[in-house]
Amino acid sequence: MNDFAIIPALDLKGGAVVHARGGARAEYRPIETPLGAADDPVALARALLAVTGSSVLYIADLDAIEGVGNHFDVCRDLASALPGSELWIDAGFTNVTDCAFWLPLGATLVIGTESLSFAEDWQELRASFGGSLVLSLDYGAEGRRGPSTLFAEPAHWPERIIAMSLDRVGTGHGPDVARLRDVVEQAGARSVYASGGMRDIGDLEAAAEAGAGGALIASALHRGAVGQKEIAAFEGRRRSLSD
Repeated sequence: MNDFAIIPALDLKGGAVVHARGGARAEYRPIETPLGAADDPVALARALLAVTGSSVLYIADLDAIEGVGNHFDVCRDLASALPGSELWIDAGFTNVTDCAFWLPLGATLVIGTESLSFAEDWQELRASFGGSLVLSLDYGAEGRRGPSTLFAEPAHWPERIIAMSLDRVGTGHGPDVARLRDVVEQAGARSVYASGGMRDIGDLEAAAEAGAGGALIASALHRGAVGQKEIAAFEGRRRSLSD
């Protein structure tokens, strides 16, 4: 049984770490958490990585996604402060030029379907950067966000995919397991990461049982619903199942 990656997520807006909730980005506010101050992304990132034991940190630059600026300097500080970690950055990438601007950070670039106008945009990005990209299949309350062919044709998917339920992020409603199962089934041998609505270890268990290779998590870490003790027990159960 493969390891299940628990990946902490950091959402940046207006120079601060914010509490993402339900995909309504205009309403996101600086996060209140015992793990650190909202205006100190580096300290919060270190705390999240320590709690999860993850080697990967997912970062959503919400200003860049909304086209109102970016947090390139903050992400550069994070890359410098966390040399042993792999940063996955979604900054609303739409084309090769967008991606090239961020490449000096040495991060893994996440391409969100909501930022793409045409399937050909993804094909151009994939042709330029190959398998290093992660594709985020974005879903809102209204359903798929982005070119429909990207959701319907798994042959175009890279080796790593995020099933992103934006409408469930930070809501406490739990993940959309049925949708996750569907993406996993289409993905075949590719790695699928669940995102949106992870409330506790039970939800991580459900994602693992659905075939996901990992999950992005934030609110449950800040609330203390998922901590080192819970993660250790979860990983112990996973190991016992593989014996």
